[in-house]
Amino acid sequence: MTAQNPIMEIAHIHDTLEWQARHCDQNSAPITARVLRAMTGLLSGPTLVGARMRGWPGLSLEDAMPLRLAGGLHYLWLSGAEPALGPVYRGEVEDAGTIVTEVVARHDAELLPWFDGPPQTNEAGRSAGIMAGLLWLSGRVGSRFELNEIGCSAGANTMMERYAYDLGGVRVGPEDSPVLIRPEWRGPPPPLGKVEITHIEGCDRAPIDLSDPAAALRLRAYVWAENHERMARLDGVIALARQRAPLLTQADAADWVERRLAAPQEAGVCRVLYHSIVWQYLGDERRARITAAMEAAGARATPDRPLAWVMLETNRATFRHELRVRYWPGGEEPALLGAAHAHGAWVEWFSPCD
Repeated sequence: MTAQNPIMEIAHIHDTLEWQARHCDQNSAPITARVLRAMTGLLSGPTLVGARMRGWPGLSLEDAMPLRLAGGLHYLWLSGAEPALGPVYRGEVEDAGTIVTEVVARHDAELLPWFDGPPQTNEAGRSAGIMAGLLWLSGRVGSRFELNEIGCSAGANTMMERYAYDLGGVRVGPEDSPVLIRPEWRGPPPPLGKVEITHIEGCDRAPIDLSDPAAALRLRAYVWAENHERMARLDGVIALARQRAPLLTQADAADWVERRLAAPQEAGVCRVLYHSIVWQYLGDERRARITAAMEAAGARATPDRPLAWVMLETNRATFRHELRVRYWPGGEEPALLGAAHAHGAWVEWFSPCD
């Protein structure tokens, strides 16, 4: 689709379900694609879930509405509450329509709350792009960073200083970490450099506590059933969080950014706002407030107290997930450094090693 008809502005629910299913097929997730296509039958049925889908008030693709319900169905299987889903998630059926319809009828009211918030796809693999952006920044603003994440969910990427990275042969982070982030790397490697994270914290409107087994299971439910590597990585993240919880605050993103930018900043440390696949969920008003706050803080930034903004977000016209970085002083215009798989499977680096 063109920029005049952005993919994420698809409004008709049938089109949304089919587009999201094709996207899953193209990303080696045929089981999840079958679940999404099976939801079409709910639209003409009598369930409360079907009625909620039919009456969705916003842009159903931008809101990731089908993936909200997909998380609820996967939860029923993972929790053992609905063994009838076994043939679906084991890949034993091509058409999941009848099974999904019957399961939804049995768990109709139980599934409704899954529509109330966006999928918590808290994928640590996305930190590969963020770390590559920090390596790029290191040669421009120095190697010491204070990191601030919005939309942090359970904090998987608010623990990125604890992961080991292999980014196209460039190795960063503690080598003994139980979580290794090693995406398929496309293009030249990121710049060699040092990254020292002096402080890291995040905010979310409803942060998830990974020490709570039920909350951890809910997060696992949002992982597509085929993605065994993602599930194993998430289990490593959960183990690290239980050793030492990430620093998370329940807050509105715009309010929190404004407070963080007003806090004292250590000399010789670059303050960084970062986020991944969250911008679309904030709405125009919050996006405008955050942008205004960052640009105002950027105007006050100095070489001794620089500011940066690292974004791994969705291009609304192409649905490509792009890595862009701004920094102050000196890098006010967004630099497009690369693109990445939404779940961290690969990173394509555009910027030369400089």
